[in-house]
Amino acid sequence: MQMLTKFESKSNRVKGIAFHPKRPWILASLHNGCIQLWDYRMGTVLERFDEHDGPVRGIAFHPTQPLFVSGGDDYKIKVWNYKTRKCLFTLNGHLDYVRTVFFHHEYPWILSASDDQTIRIWNWQSRNCIAILTGHNHYVMCAQFHPKEDLVVSASLDQTVRVWDISGLRKKNAAPSSITFEDSLHRSAAAQADIFGSTDAIVKYVLEGHERGVNWAIFHPTLPLIVSAGDDRQIKLWRMNDTKAWEVDTCRGHFNNVSAALFHPRQELIISDGEDKTIRVWDMSKRTLIQTFRREHDRFWVLTAHPEVNLFAAGHDNGLIVFKLERERPASAVHQNSLFYIRDKVLRVYDFNSDSDAAVLSLRKIGGPYIQPRSLSYNPAEKAVIVTTPIEGGGYDLLHLPKDFSGEPREALSDSKRGSGASAIFIARNRFAVLDKTRQQIEIRDLSNQTTKTIKPPATVNEIFSAGSGNLLLLSTPQSVILYDIQQRQTLNEITMPFVKYVFWSSDHSQVALLSKHTITIANKNLEQNCMLHETIRIKSGAWDDVGIFIYSTLNHIKYALPQGDSGIIRTLDQPVYLTKVKGKSVYCLDRDGKTRVISIDPTEYRFKIALIKRNYDEVLQIIRNSNLVGQAIIAYLQKKGYPEIALHFVRDDKTRFDLALECGNLEVALETAKSMDREDCWNKLSAEALRQGNYQIVEMAYQRVKNFDRLSFLYLATGNMEKLRKMMKIAELRNDNMSRFHNSLFLGDVEERIRLLKEFGQLPLAYLTAQSHGLTEDAEAILAAAGLTSEDITDLPPAGQLLKPSIPIIRQNDVNWPLLTVSRSFFDAAFTVSDPNPLIAPINFADGVEVGEISGDWGGEEDLGFGVEPYKVAAEARIEGEDVEEGSGWEIDTDLTAQLDTVLTQENTNGAQGEFVPPTAGTAESELWMHNSPLAADHVAAGSFETAMQTLSRQVGAVNFAPLKQHFLRTFQSTKTYLQVNVALPSLAFNVRRNPEETEKRRLLPALAYNFQNIVSTQLQDAYKTTTAGKFQDATIQFKSILHSILLVAVTKRSEIDEVNQLIDICREYIVGLSMEQTRKKFPADDPDSTKRALELAAYFTHSRLQPAHLQLSLRSAMTLSYKAKNCLTAPMFARRLLELAPPTQVATQARQIQSLCDKNPRDEIALDYDQYNPFVVCGISYTPIYKGSPSVQCPYCRASYLPQHQGSLCAVCNVSQIGANGTGLKVFV
Repeated sequence: MQMLTKFESKSNRVKGIAFHPKRPWILASLHNGCIQLWDYRMGTVLERFDEHDGPVRGIAFHPTQPLFVSGGDDYKIKVWNYKTRKCLFTLNGHLDYVRTVFFHHEYPWILSASDDQTIRIWNWQSRNCIAILTGHNHYVMCAQFHPKEDLVVSASLDQTVRVWDISGLRKKNAAPSSITFEDSLHRSAAAQADIFGSTDAIVKYVLEGHERGVNWAIFHPTLPLIVSAGDDRQIKLWRMNDTKAWEVDTCRGHFNNVSAALFHPRQELIISDGEDKTIRVWDMSKRTLIQTFRREHDRFWVLTAHPEVNLFAAGHDNGLIVFKLERERPASAVHQNSLFYIRDKVLRVYDFNSDSDAAVLSLRKIGGPYIQPRSLSYNPAEKAVIVTTPIEGGGYDLLHLPKDFSGEPREALSDSKRGSGASAIFIARNRFAVLDKTRQQIEIRDLSNQTTKTIKPPATVNEIFSAGSGNLLLLSTPQSVILYDIQQRQTLNEITMPFVKYVFWSSDHSQVALLSKHTITIANKNLEQNCMLHETIRIKSGAWDDVGIFIYSTLNHIKYALPQGDSGIIRTLDQPVYLTKVKGKSVYCLDRDGKTRVISIDPTEYRFKIALIKRNYDEVLQIIRNSNLVGQAIIAYLQKKGYPEIALHFVRDDKTRFDLALECGNLEVALETAKSMDREDCWNKLSAEALRQGNYQIVEMAYQRVKNFDRLSFLYLATGNMEKLRKMMKIAELRNDNMSRFHNSLFLGDVEERIRLLKEFGQLPLAYLTAQSHGLTEDAEAILAAAGLTSEDITDLPPAGQLLKPSIPIIRQNDVNWPLLTVSRSFFDAAFTVSDPNPLIAPINFADGVEVGEISGDWGGEEDLGFGVEPYKVAAEARIEGEDVEEGSGWEIDTDLTAQLDTVLTQENTNGAQGEFVPPTAGTAESELWMHNSPLAADHVAAGSFETAMQTLSRQVGAVNFAPLKQHFLRTFQSTKTYLQVNVALPSLAFNVRRNPEETEKRRLLPALAYNFQNIVSTQLQDAYKTTTAGKFQDATIQFKSILHSILLVAVTKRSEIDEVNQLIDICREYIVGLSMEQTRKKFPADDPDSTKRALELAAYFTHSRLQPAHLQLSLRSAMTLSYKAKNCLTAPMFARRLLELAPPTQVATQARQIQSLCDKNPRDEIALDYDQYNPFVVCGISYTPIYKGSPSVQCPYCRASYLPQHQGSLCAVCNVSQIGANGTGLKVFV
C-alpha cells in the first residue's frame, strides 16, 4: 500500500477540513482564523474568508446547497454562501470554543460540539437552536450525525463516547404531512415531558474504555460500528445494536495523541492520524497495523474522507495533504478489437465490436490484499499476459490464458512464472523484457522465464515501453526518452522531456504519444519530435483516432491533439476516465471502478481541422455543409491559420463578419455589413482597405458617410475629378468652412476664388500677393485702392514668388476604379457562392466591345426568341410527355469530351489561366520553425514569441518577474536578423541568422543567439571578478545579476556544458548573497552595540560564501580584523587560522599569526554571535541569517538560493526573477 499525494498546500496550521461532495474543492480552516477554499485539481486558492476572531476548528460543506458552516474559538458558528462569497448569518449560543460543526444529510440542521460541555443542534433555516445535548462533563471534542439513522455520536475529554437518540427531535420537527398517529401522541405529550426534561435527544449509550480524553468518534457508513481516537494513543472499535453497545477491540501503535480516525468508505480499513506525525492504516477485521506514513516535522490534527470519491485529506502544522491509498487506474492492454483489463483482481476481456465482457483469470493471489496490479502486457501469438505489481520494489507474473474465455474465471497461480522487476513487457512472440531498477539492467527472457540476454542501459531508466519492433525499446529516464536498439546495444534517438509515465502508439505504429504528468510529446516511429503540448492539470490517458488524431483525457476533459501541435476540448468529464480506444463518435474507456464505459463525442471539430491542415478541401466543404460547427474558437482558429474566407461562412455577427471580410479583402461583404452597422469606425476601416485595393467608389461612399470632406476633396484631386471638386467647394461655402473652401480652390487652381475669400476675411496683404503673383494686376490695384495705398507704397514684396497652382490632370479616373489583375477565386469562394436558380442557363461572357444586338447570322435573330416566353419553358412544352430526350449520334457529340475538358480545366486552374494571377500560398515563417524545433526559452525569444518564452521560463524556473529580462529579450530578438538595403522606395530585406547555418533540415533550424556561454565565462564573469577585487561591491552585484539573467537566454552545444552552466549559476548566487551581506554590513553605524554584533555576524557569514580563493582571503581578513577590534578573541583566531590555510601573502600571514598569538592569551568573545562555524549552514537570501543543516528551508527554483520558510511565495532577492518555493522542471539550455 502506498500514499499517492494528489495535492498539498502550505499554510498556517489546519484544524478543520471538508470536501465538497461534487466539485474538486476542499475547505481548510486555519489556526490563524482564516478559511481557505482550494481547488485541489488545479492546486489554486479560489477564495479566502476572514471573519472569525481566533482559530477556526470546525468546517463542513452542505451536501446539496451552496453553503458551508464554520465554528471557531470566538464561540461563533457562521453559515456562508460560497457563490456570493459572503457570510449569511452567525449563530450565537455556545459559551466556549466550538470544536466541530456538521450539516445533517437530510434536515436543515447543524450539529456543533463545544468546550462548554454541550452539543447543540441548530436549524439553519429558522436560525434557532432547537436542541441542547448535555451530559458530558468536559470539553466535547467532536459530534457527528449518523449517515442514515437518527443518531449522534460524540467524543469528549471526559474519556467517554456517547451515542444520542434524536428521533424525538426528528418527529417534533417533521413536516405535518408525514405525522403518524403515534407521532401526534408524542407531540401532545411533549409539553408535559418538557417539565421533567427534554426528550428530543436522549443518551442511548455511554461508551467507556479510553484511559484519557477522546478526540474523535465517527459512525461506520453502513455497519453498526463506531471508531474512536483519544489521547491515550489508542483507537477503539465499538459495535452496537438496538439495546447495547460494547467495545470490540483496540488498535495500538501511535506513540502520541491520536487526533482523528475514520472508516475507509470502500474497504475494511481504519485510517487514523495523530500528533506523532503519522497517518496509519489498520485492518478493520484483524485490528492490525498495515501501513504507516510519516512526515518529518508536521503533527496531524484532522482527517476526513471524500463523500463520493476515493480521496482523503489530512490537516497538519503547515498545511494540508489530499491523498489516496491505492492506484485507481486499471491495468489494461488493447489488441485489435479486444480490451484486456483487470478489475477486482480478475483479468477480463471486453470485445469492442460485440460489447461483450468475460472474466478469464482470477489474480487474487498475485500481489498483496491491498496492492492492485500496475500494468498489463499482452502477447497475441502465445495468448499470454504479463502482470506487474509494485510489491517489494516491483514484481511480475507471466500467465497463459485459456483457449476458451467462457465459464468461470480460472485460478492463475499454478500456471504463473514470477520474477522481480519494475517493468515487464513483451517485445517478440517468445521474448519479453524486464527492467531491474535497483541494478539498472534490462533482462531479455523467454517464455520459460529464463534470462537470454542482459543489457546495461545508457542512462538511469525508470520505465521501459515497447517501440513496435522486436529489437527496439523506449527507455524512460527522469529527463528524456531514449529509442534503444537492444540488438546492436546503441541509442538511435532521444527526446528531452519530463519523466514519461505512459506511451501510446498509433494503429500503424507510425506515430507515438509520450505522456508525462503535464506534457504530451508526439513523435514519429524514429522518435523525431513533431510537437509538444502542455496542460496545467494532470494528463491521465490517451488513444489514437482512426484518422491519426491523438485523443487524451485529463482530470476533467477529453481533448484532442493535432500532429502540428494544436489542441482543443471535445467534452468535459464528471470523473476521470482512462481511454482505451476511439472509434468514430465513440470513446471506449475504463472508469476508476474498473468498469468499461462508452462515451459519445463529436469529432467534427478536430476532423475539420485535420482536413484543413491536409488541404483536403472537399472534406472541409462537406463538414461545413453538414454540421453545425460554430463558435468563437473555430473562427479564431480559421483566422489564425489564414482562412478568413471560411470563417466568414460561420459568422452572423455583423462586427465579426466585417472584420473577417476586411482581413480576406472581401469588400462586398464588408460594405454590406458596414451599411447595416453604420458606425464611423467601420466606415473608416472600410475606406482604408478600399483605398488599398484601389476601389475609389467604395472609398468615396465611406468618406461621404462619415462626412470626411477633406479626404473627399483630396480623393477627387488624386483621381482628377474636377467636377466633384467644384461641388466640394460649394459644399464648404454652405458649411461656412473657410479653410476647406481655400483648400478646394487651391486644388482647383481657382485664383479668383482664393482672392475673393481672402478679401472677405480682411486678409488684404495675402489677397494682394495672390493677385500680383498670378498676374491679376487689376484685382491687385483694386485691393490697394480699397486699402488707400498705391503700388509705390509696396516695397518689400518677395523677389522669388512661385505660383501655387496644381497640375492639370491628364487621365481623369471619373467613377472608375483602379484596374486590377483578375485573380482566380479560391476553392471556398467558389463553393460558398450562391448558384443561379436556373441550372439550365449557361453563363455567357462576350468579348469587350461586342454588343448583344450585333450577334446574328447562324445564331438567328430576335424573331426566333419568342418574347414573353422563357426559354426553359418552351423547351419543357416541346418535350413529349413520358419521352426521354437524348442526344442522337447525328449531333456528333463526343461523349468523352467532358472528361477531357475536366482534365484540361483542372490543369489550367492548377497552373493559373492566362491573364490571371494566382497568389502563392504563404509558407511557414522560419521563426515559427524555431519555436517548434526547440524547447529553450532563448529560441522562443529569438522567434519573437515572448509570451511562450515567459511561459517556458515560468514552467522551468518558476519565473514571475520579467522586468529585469526586458533588455535581454530585446537584444536576443534583434540579434537574429540582418537587413540588406535595396532601392530607396522599397523596404529593406530581412534575413534570418542561424546558429547552425550548415543545417538544411527544417526540423533542426535554430536561431543565432546574442549570448554565448563561453563568452559570458571569459568576459562578463572575469569583469565581475575584477570589480569585486576592486571593492566596488554594488557594481559587482549588478554584474553578477546580469550574468544570471543572461544565462536564461543561453544555449550550449555540448551536453557536458550543462554542468558548467549550473556551476556558473552557483558562483553568481554565492557572490550576490555574499556581496549583499557585505554592503548591508557597511551601512551599520560603528558606535551602536547592536549594530556591531550584527556587523560581526554578517562578516562571519560572508566568509562561508564559496568565493574564489583571492576573494575568500579578503573576506577572511575583513572578518578577522573586525573580530579582533571588537575583542572577540575566540572568533578572530578561527578566521586567522582559515586565512593561513589559503597561503596568503607574507605580510598578511604575519598579521594573522600576530592576532592568533595575542588572542590566545585571552580566548573569549566580548560579543556573543549567532554563529557556529562547525555546524554547516547556508545563509537566507533575505534575512541574512544562517539556516543550519536539518532546519526547514525553501529554495529559489532557478538560482537555488535558500530562504527561511516564511519567505515562501516571495520574489527571490538573488535573481529577482523567480518565486521562492515555486515548482520548476529545471532550466533547459541544451537541444
